[in-house]
Amino acid sequence: MTCTRCSGLMVEDHLLDMKESYVPMWMRGLRCVTCGNVEDPLIHYNRMMHEARRMRRRAARVVQPLAAQAQAA
Repeated sequence: MTCTRCSGLMVEDHLLDMKESYVPMWMRGLRCVTCGNVEDPLIHYNRMMHEARRMRRRAARVVQPLAAQAQAA
């Protein structure tokens, strides 16, 4: 897999989350060997949801003018 920031090599890494809960939590994530960018499953999920919302907004902007043209005709 390649890094979204620098296109470098991403390797699997074990991450320790100490801030979000009172008990330390381990999770797997990906870390870029070149720039150190970290992506865990939550970051990946949030980026996918953000992209889906952006695509829906774009589609709505395209459909609205077409609907107005159809009503005018």
